[in-house]
Amino acid sequence: MLEVKELNVGYGQSEVIHSASFNVEKAEILAIMGRNGMGKTTLLKSLMGLLSARAGSIKVDGMDVSSMPPHRRVRSGMAYVPQGRMIFSSLSVLENLVSGAKGKVSRSAFDEIYALFPVLFEMRKRKGGNLSGGQQQQLAIARALITEPKVLILDEPTEGIQPSIIKDIARTLREIRKMRDLTIIVSEQVVSFMMDVCDRVLVIDRGRFVHEDKRADLDEQKVMKLLAV
Repeated sequence: MLEVKELNVGYGQSEVIHSASFNVEKAEILAIMGRNGMGKTTLLKSLMGLLSARAGSIKVDGMDVSSMPPHRRVRSGMAYVPQGRMIFSSLSVLENLVSGAKGKVSRSAFDEIYALFPVLFEMRKRKGGNLSGGQQQQLAIARALITEPKVLILDEPTEGIQPSIIKDIARTLREIRKMRDLTIIVSEQVVSFMMDVCDRVLVIDRGRFVHEDKRADLDEQKVMKLLAV
């Protein structure tokens, strides 16, 4: 569903991502793990076209999106939940959801969103800025799902979220994958969340992938050691 080849990304004279290559299958959940400053956010922004790649290619369901601006990548089937959520705090929950739509939203689409996130139905008239951090994260994910993506990309979804809500988010991501056969990429530092939700993990260090494993074969202690260096 997503194919990335030899991707190089940087800022000014500095190169941050060095020849990154990876594939993600349909309905697979991939976790990209790494310490702060190792290139996770830069990589995800480049996938969405928010940062221009210096070299390499990105394909979604066989379509080359490498030269597309972000809005066209969304139309091609990509959706992004940025670090810090970035909801519209002065808009209501419902208005936030509609802001993510590519056109008119069907009643069934809203029903599906509210079934996944019941709290959003209860608070649909409340301003986004009045929600808790966990509720804002659910809203940010729901807003991305309104676009009916093929690939959902989340940057540090557990940041600033209390442990009970982290478990809810993990459960919801698994439900979303099952309901929609959705491909999900999550950048993360919390190993327990990653073990809860992913099928496969890539560890990034200084812009290069240094470890890859399926969850079933994963040496959790080795990953924690890589994240602690």
